[in-house]
Amino acid sequence: MRRVVPLEKALDPALYGSKAVGLGQAIRDGLPVPPGYALSGAIVEAVAAAEERALKDVLKAVKALAGPLAVRSSAADEDGKAASFAGQHLTLLNVPSVDALGPALGEIWWSANSDSAITYRQRVGLFTRPSVGVVVQSLLDPEAAGVMFTRNPVTGDDERVIEASWGLGEAVVAGLVIPDHFRVDRAGQVLERKPGLKTIAVRTKPDGGTVQEEIAPDRAEQLCLDDDALAELNRLAGRCEAVYGPDRDIEWAMAAGKLYLLQCRAVTRAGA
Repeated sequence: MRRVVPLEKALDPALYGSKAVGLGQAIRDGLPVPPGYALSGAIVEAVAAAEERALKDVLKAVKALAGPLAVRSSAADEDGKAASFAGQHLTLLNVPSVDALGPALGEIWWSANSDSAITYRQRVGLFTRPSVGVVVQSLLDPEAAGVMFTRNPVTGDDERVIEASWGLGEAVVAGLVIPDHFRVDRAGQVLERKPGLKTIAVRTKPDGGTVQEEIAPDRAEQLCLDDDALAELNRLAGRCEAVYGPDRDIEWAMAAGKLYLLQCRAVTRAGA
């Protein structure tokens, strides 16, 4: 069905994909998610096929969103326990405005139908043609961002593992820096603080897209999270487990002094 709905009304993963439905659940449960919309796979495919009516419907539906935007894939079988599709489907950060959504949606649809994405699908036992929904959200301008595991993914210990860097979380997710590394127990006690080497930060460009900005040497090894921020992240981990279940892989950002949840997926099984 060719639909566009606010994220909190995205209920059907077959229509909107697992990521959109998961974020919608987070909003309904009061988690701090940036505002946005869920686009069904059918309408994304229609936009990718250059159907003018489909694009007009999308632009009309999401016109309330102020740019810049984050535009992320949300395939029906994405972010599952067996296969996360991390790195396979495109995310576009700093799409300047709603009017620039058409080409962005086309790029994301094609990324999910690329040779590498199809090969990945086959490797994890998925042979059906993907239905590629999309999440469109207001883009944050974070002071720091990164990832958090609600259980140590290496040792299996019952503790939070947090990796963080300056700017957008892409620096951590794409391995562009050695991030700061923290371990926090469930009670909030900080077990480890290890400064990284954060030589660049991913920042937005005025005309759209991102740029790698050099970080001053005295900040490259300065911890980007204080104890208050770590306590907030520990609370967010607990709230995400209450909503989604245990063993979560979370993307987060700190912007204007507030912590936001960007994504929450199951920790993918080894080898997936």
